[in-house]
Amino acid sequence: MTEENNKAEKFIVNCIPVNDKDQQRFIEAAGDVRIEFCGDPKNYGDMSVKAQIPKKLRSRATAVLGNFDPAIAHEFTNLEWLQTWSAGVDAYIKPGVLPEGVTVTSATGAYGQSVSEHMIAMMWALMKNLPLYVRDQTAHRWQDEGTVLTPEGATVLVIGTGDIGSHFARLAKGTGMRTVGVRRSADKPADGIDQMHGFDELDTLLPQADVVALSLPKAADTHHLIDAHRLAFLKKDAILVNGGRGDAVDDDALAEALSNNAIRGAGLDVFETEPLPPTHPLWNEPSCLITPHAAGGSHLASNDAHIVDIAVANVRRYANDEPLQDNAHR
Repeated sequence: MTEENNKAEKFIVNCIPVNDKDQQRFIEAAGDVRIEFCGDPKNYGDMSVKAQIPKKLRSRATAVLGNFDPAIAHEFTNLEWLQTWSAGVDAYIKPGVLPEGVTVTSATGAYGQSVSEHMIAMMWALMKNLPLYVRDQTAHRWQDEGTVLTPEGATVLVIGTGDIGSHFARLAKGTGMRTVGVRRSADKPADGIDQMHGFDELDTLLPQADVVALSLPKAADTHHLIDAHRLAFLKKDAILVNGGRGDAVDDDALAEALSNNAIRGAGLDVFETEPLPPTHPLWNEPSCLITPHAAGGSHLASNDAHIVDIAVANVRRYANDEPLQDNAHR
């Protein structure tokens, strides 16, 4: 069978809820490869929507753009490539979910601005005691909540220096902070990072940090990276912010540290168990700022445009038999 015939067999099912203009971009990128659209334009900007793929298309699709229910993954018997609109692909790369050999790419790179800005806002709010003042306002209580901190001259330990971490570091430097990065390859630089270190130096770096900012992807070796042992290394005035994967922090150990005033505060957009159980002690900690995994998604309008840009570029590569970008290796 010729290469041209192989190319003609490709069939892309696009479930990203795009408008007419973006549909045309996908069609042009696909070239001779057939592409069918299943996304409802009314859902544009709603990252919570699961792709509704007609059953008759599932076994025919060689590529899918969008997030479908992993429970139906076994029906995509000819699937070669899945492009998610999320940065996380955990649900799809678990063994046995997708057929063997499927390439999974994500929307990593679409959320750096929105998540990093959210993390910076949390950090600054905790430095200025704003969560305490919100509680006072709710209680109609006029009360001075004491001294505050400044980012000027402070050291932030950025654990995970990819798209989000690098964005965060650049914003932090703009407020006068010194940025220290932690990543697996300490010899690989990242924008916004003054000094780069490896994970093997983490215990030495934690006591120096005024702020610890996590933006890690999910991995077996980062589960509970910040646990009771490592929380004990932090300064009493340290602030921890997590905008990456929730299981990088031991939520129970963090709640205990906050309860004992072992650190100043924590800003959390992600948790090991989501939704965070209503009985979890973190809810009751006045120095813990909680948001419901809302830093990314479609909360910032430009995120959707970035998702489309990433997907269009990969469709063009797929149609031309070129390596796909941002492969989440299985």
